[in-house]
Amino acid sequence: MLSCSVNWIDRTIAVTDGRRLRHWGLMLLMPLLLSACGFHLRGVADFPPGVSSVYIQADDRYSPFYRELVATIRRNGLGPARDPVSADAVVRVLSDETGRRALTVSARNIPREFEVYYVVNCAVTIDGAEVVAPQRLLLTRDYTYDEKQVLGKANEEEVLRRALAKDLVGLLVRTINAAE
Repeated sequence: MLSCSVNWIDRTIAVTDGRRLRHWGLMLLMPLLLSACGFHLRGVADFPPGVSSVYIQADDRYSPFYRELVATIRRNGLGPARDPVSADAVVRVLSDETGRRALTVSARNIPREFEVYYVVNCAVTIDGAEVVAPQRLLLTRDYTYDEKQVLGKANEEEVLRRALAKDLVGLLVRTINAAE
């Protein structure tokens, strides 16, 4: 009786090890398959080929959009350039504004839902030619509001604002790539 149960345990372990081996093999093979088909993560924003440095002309150098644009340019190894003459591409941020507005209110006139918006007007030139004419980019997100969670909701609004800035930078880079 004891030998039968030991044999059954040995076979169970062998089957489990085989499944585990196949599972790990598929997990290691999946990134290779995804890269072979041209798949890229959505968060990766690449500038067009031939652009080796980017200059950003903006009035507000402390806005979330400006900071995210600089971070994206640095991730791509393109600068930012110190002056527009030495840069291949010049991104002009004509306006950069963000805010919130109430979407819904309760019967007691207390806001229940807000919308955070981010609007940027940009123009882009590459090698002296305007590839993106002055264009307005707008993104919005809404969130519920609870007066009992004021501090948490203020933090949520700031997180949404940074996410909108990041999405706007990705949208701008994709617009530059489409125009090129």
